[in-house]
Amino acid sequence: MSHGLTSTPAASEAAATRQGVLCGLAAYLVWGFFPVYFRAVKHVPPLEVVSHRIVWSMLFLMLLVTVTRRWGEVGGAVRTSRTILTLCGTTLLIAANWLIFIFAIERGEVLQSSLGYFMTPLVNVFLGFALLGERLRRWQIVSLVLAAAGVLVLALRVGQIPWIALVLAVTFGLYGLLRKTVAVDSLVGLSIETFLAGPVALVFLGWLDVTGKGAFLAGSLHDNIILPLAGVVTAVPLLWFTAAARRLRLATMGFLQYITPSIQFILAVWAFGERFTPTHLTAFGCIWGGLALYSWSAIVTARRVAAQVAPGHNQ
Repeated sequence: MSHGLTSTPAASEAAATRQGVLCGLAAYLVWGFFPVYFRAVKHVPPLEVVSHRIVWSMLFLMLLVTVTRRWGEVGGAVRTSRTILTLCGTTLLIAANWLIFIFAIERGEVLQSSLGYFMTPLVNVFLGFALLGERLRRWQIVSLVLAAAGVLVLALRVGQIPWIALVLAVTFGLYGLLRKTVAVDSLVGLSIETFLAGPVALVFLGWLDVTGKGAFLAGSLHDNIILPLAGVVTAVPLLWFTAAARRLRLATMGFLQYITPSIQFILAVWAFGERFTPTHLTAFGCIWGGLALYSWSAIVTARRVAAQVAPGHNQ
């Protein structure tokens, strides 16, 4: 065998890491540019757009499950009462998250949506403390206080609570929390979620069509092309994300996740012309500071755990 073709464990791990980074970048970049896609159908009511997203995702995922021969896993999951009840809950949460996100884009509140996804890691820490009894480290407490201060600044100076950002962060945080308790992977889990919500969304779209209120088919060629693409736009980044999560360390995924809200922030301010006042700068600065402390704390903890697991091991 040629030495040039020999694959060492280190080389295989490096190749997997490169693939993971590419998949992660692709997923978070697509999610970051979601506002551009959904602004293309901003004239369509949010509930109708969400219904199209669910129905076309369901059809696309049915095809994927068939091609990958995963129907056995789907059937096994739905036969477990605890799994199906939990996935009913995650279905409601992700549908609500999608609805509020699209509502934010159509209202010109992309800045709030980016704020919500910046806050998500900190909300996850809080949910772990409040619902799972996890202990908070000192720097995690400081990061949560900074995030709360950022929200308070917006509430007091702008005169309203940034409810869109809070709802996005809480629904996505709860969704992730519940999904961790279900022993199914992303493809199977999302497929079941869309199968649960699909019939309701399909009935709603059928009612819109019968009453002449629907945009699809009765609308422009633009709508007839853009709306069905919602299935691919939803499912493909998720598959990339799953591939990345399997190949990368949690700390690496934690840093990559900031790509999405950062792109949305840039789009909101420089592409869509949303107002970014000194008050916004103060609020975002508090939350960015909290994220920096949170990330630093996570890195220190991960290194400490790695040192304990493999003492004396040189990397």
